[in-house]
Amino acid sequence: MDAREADYAHFVRTRTYALLRSAYLLTGDQFLAEDLVQEALARTHRAWHRLERPEHAEAYARKVMYHAQVSLWRRPKVAEVLPGELDPEPAGDDPAEEAVQRVTLRRALLTLTAKQRAVIVLRFFEDRTEAEAARLLGVSISTVKTQTRRALERLRALLPDLRVLTRERRR
Repeated sequence: MDAREADYAHFVRTRTYALLRSAYLLTGDQFLAEDLVQEALARTHRAWHRLERPEHAEAYARKVMYHAQVSLWRRPKVAEVLPGELDPEPAGDDPAEEAVQRVTLRRALLTLTAKQRAVIVLRFFEDRTEAEAARLLGVSISTVKTQTRRALERLRALLPDLRVLTRERRR
């Protein structure tokens, strides 16, 4: 194995988990996230010889993931029905209550559109600016602002107690 292939193998071993976490937040589904990361790693491998420095590989792979996810938005829509009601429980010291809260939050995130989920992940999970999110997704800044506003409105409507729960957890 030459040095470039060794660098790629090291990149895959060290950064796949972080890419998978972001992909899961983008897709809301473990299997779709794995497919998205696999696609990103395959495209990164094909472009590996063109990357000037290996430390830019993660940024390249993330951009590939975001673009692949955006391309899914443009495909014909299939309605997804989530069973059950969104009924947040107050968090406590009980791990079961925390698990219920995580599941409730996950269900609420899954009610968002793919665009809304993507901007929420970029803006709040990866702490990107509006301009960075717009550039990564290939949309305008106003689209990022609009999708963020709509997503937050939707989450606040579904989870009105979420702010109270996160404040209590910080104390």
